[in-house]
Amino acid sequence: MATSAGIPSVRLRDYASGNRAAQSRFAAALRDALQEYGFASVSDHGIDPDLIRRTYRCCKRFFELEVREKLKLGGSPGGARGYTGFGIEHAKDRAQPDLKEFFHVGRELPAEPARSHEILPNRWPAAAPEMAACCSSLFEALEGCACVLLEALAESYGLPEDTFAEMTHAGNHVLRALHYPPVPNDAHPEALRSAPHEDINLITLLCEASESGLEILRPDGHWLAVEAPAGQIVVDAGDMLERLTNGVIPATTHRVVNPPELADRHRYSLPFFAHPRPESDLSVLPAFVTPERPAQTPPITAAEFLEQRLRAIGLV
Repeated sequence: MATSAGIPSVRLRDYASGNRAAQSRFAAALRDALQEYGFASVSDHGIDPDLIRRTYRCCKRFFELEVREKLKLGGSPGGARGYTGFGIEHAKDRAQPDLKEFFHVGRELPAEPARSHEILPNRWPAAAPEMAACCSSLFEALEGCACVLLEALAESYGLPEDTFAEMTHAGNHVLRALHYPPVPNDAHPEALRSAPHEDINLITLLCEASESGLEILRPDGHWLAVEAPAGQIVVDAGDMLERLTNGVIPATTHRVVNPPELADRHRYSLPFFAHPRPESDLSVLPAFVTPERPAQTPPITAAEFLEQRLRAIGLV
């Protein structure tokens, strides 16, 4: 059963104001929201709402293509770039696949050849030529927003400002264009648009979805419907941030439920997954270790952890 209430909201303009008192209040509010919910809603984030709308329109046109055309852009290792078809990805430890298809966009190939093996080239559909410009611009804007949020979060714990953000410099981030088509009549009764899961990465930025359905699991076992106000972006903490903070910031379980009515409606979503560089050390940071709370997870690199999780969800 799901209840409905707002997750805490923070105003990013306060942090960008240059006023130290306002910046400290913002950082503390973001920290408290993520510690309590694993989620927060961000207003006044500075990302052009028209860019988000244009990107949704471009992605919608792509998903309306014939399946055979979309599949031409599939087959990337781990689904890292391009198209992944309907019913491929599933949540960890769950047999039924999710009722979704998606398209992945990353940063453009770096100029330095040393990193070209880490970052795969983007795959752009010829039938939707405007998609490259829209997605690339939104990717850049969300990357900048994620960096600021991570800087504020580090500040809230008295850590150097770049503690989390530096890990993401030139990181292999992913912008995912998601399409949840109408629920098929023959869908497994336990299949969901997105089954309960936690995100893998550091933080995720979710642009306002076209339809409701996102829910987060509260400690009392109840599901809370997340309905961010129009124009706001939802930020949530992933498994990598949970590891670094020794569980102080939880990677909250969340899902996208099937619509109880109007099951013929489509749902579109644009999450941006902020990832650390592959070589980043995800060992628990000393600031989060105490005699009463020893490190809960062993050392591992971001690349190793990502590989484990991609295997667990059926993408590798």
